[in-house]
Amino acid sequence: MDLNFLGIQLLNGLQLSMLLFMLAVGLSVVFGLLDVLNLAHATFYMFGAYFALMVSRLTGDFWVALVVAPLLVVLIGIVFYETLLKRIRGNHMIQALVTFGLLFVGFDLVRMIWGNGFHSVPEPALLAFSVPVFGQTFPAYRLFIIGIGLLTVVLLYFGLERTRLGAVVRAGVDDRETAMLLGINIDRAFFITFCVGTFLAGLGGVVAAPVFTVTPGMDIEILIPVLIVVVIGGPGSLKGAILGALVVGMADTFGPVLIPQLSSFLIYLLMALVLLFRPRGLLPTRSGAH
Repeated sequence: MDLNFLGIQLLNGLQLSMLLFMLAVGLSVVFGLLDVLNLAHATFYMFGAYFALMVSRLTGDFWVALVVAPLLVVLIGIVFYETLLKRIRGNHMIQALVTFGLLFVGFDLVRMIWGNGFHSVPEPALLAFSVPVFGQTFPAYRLFIIGIGLLTVVLLYFGLERTRLGAVVRAGVDDRETAMLLGINIDRAFFITFCVGTFLAGLGGVVAAPVFTVTPGMDIEILIPVLIVVVIGGPGSLKGAILGALVVGMADTFGPVLIPQLSSFLIYLLMALVLLFRPRGLLPTRSGAH
């Protein structure tokens, strides 16, 4: 094991962290803003991958799929929001049961439409090469995933910290009741935030499709790591989602290399330690810090 190998593992960990962040940030902020635990959020990720498969086959162009597939996911998300999500506020047990059940609905839908087989989406020809990094070669497409994730971090940071919508979202996360008493339309802010989170989950599915196998059940596989990201970082916190994604992504990448005996449950151990010493997460919202 040398520094070049560890450098490549660092890039692999950063790529996984960016994918986890794109999924976790929507789930985290929605939970923090509306107090709704939407386990079906991972299904939007799976739909994004399958829509990318469909659009790329129809058009032969990955870049068209990168734009169109997340928008299709948002349309499904809006239907889900209007017909169900607004009606199950308040009881986390009901939310967990209903949205977890929707995971199986999504599983059956993709099996009915695309079958039980394993599919792959070709990476774009523009990025179908490797670049020399740390004395080895690293796929350019994986660097593209890292770039997409970092761009998402920057855009969300400025969106939440420098815009009126961001101020409304932060106010709703920190103290929903007071914000509503001040005349702030929290429901509209939530709807917009929900659509953005759904778009990012679909986008995560699209960019993951050329790297991971597109198959029914891929949403359930990613759900547990995403939930651990939210728990470690702190629900409702953008910075927490970033930190949680980095912790889980790096632990999942370096664990099998450095401590293989603990790798199978390392991220669960980290979550348990955070819950023990920082039950609100490493970087909770201001309201969660009290």
